[in-house]
Amino acid sequence: MPDRQPTPIGSPAGVVPRASACPMGSDTALASRPSGGQGPPQPTAVASLVVREVANSAIDAIRDGSDRAGSPRSPGWSRRRVLLLNATFEPLTALPLRRAVVLVVRGKAEVVHGDPAGLVLHSSSSTVVVPSVIRLSSYVRVPYRGRVPMTRAGLMLRDRYRCAYCGGRAETIDHVVPRSRGGQHTWQNCVACCAKCNHRKADKLLSELGWRLRVVPVAPRGPHWRLLAGVTDTDPLWLPYLGEAA
Repeated sequence: MPDRQPTPIGSPAGVVPRASACPMGSDTALASRPSGGQGPPQPTAVASLVVREVANSAIDAIRDGSDRAGSPRSPGWSRRRVLLLNATFEPLTALPLRRAVVLVVRGKAEVVHGDPAGLVLHSSSSTVVVPSVIRLSSYVRVPYRGRVPMTRAGLMLRDRYRCAYCGGRAETIDHVVPRSRGGQHTWQNCVACCAKCNHRKADKLLSELGWRLRVVPVAPRGPHWRLLAGVTDTDPLWLPYLGEAA
């Protein structure tokens, strides 16, 4: 005996309405239509779907392909950063790749420099160049903050990865006046240092060793230093926009 389906109230007897298949999901479909349940999707909802599709499926697809290929050229897609410039080309911050793509797709930013390898994000309805530097379409006023946070990345960039004592390749950070002798963890008391000099200096003062600093450490100034203090890997395409810090 065949299964009987319940007939909704108001429908002719024996006629069961067929469920519509919506690839966007029921919540998205309802959000894309007027409150009356009829009519074409709203433009804002369609734009949101395009942005979501490009930012999610496209980035996930190229990220998965990058992981399988094991490309050593670029950092992981989940950790990749994009330099964001103000409309005046002033560096503002380093954004995650996903956020940068959303700004470009929404028309709030434009790509200034794409990926050097020419990588492109593909979705079913659009393509976006993988950005390295993007620029806001309209100017954003940023409140001035004078103090630059003290970080390992910022200190290494200030000293250009050179040991403050011998000039070799720096690998660690050293306190000129050791913490055990009252030294502070500040820009003026911290320098980049190689492992050999750090081991030899230990908790001694420079006067006790007869050493001299190659350059007197000072606190960096400028908006680009606030950006660099929180970024460990900088793209070479960023350097023209980072001023003297580059």
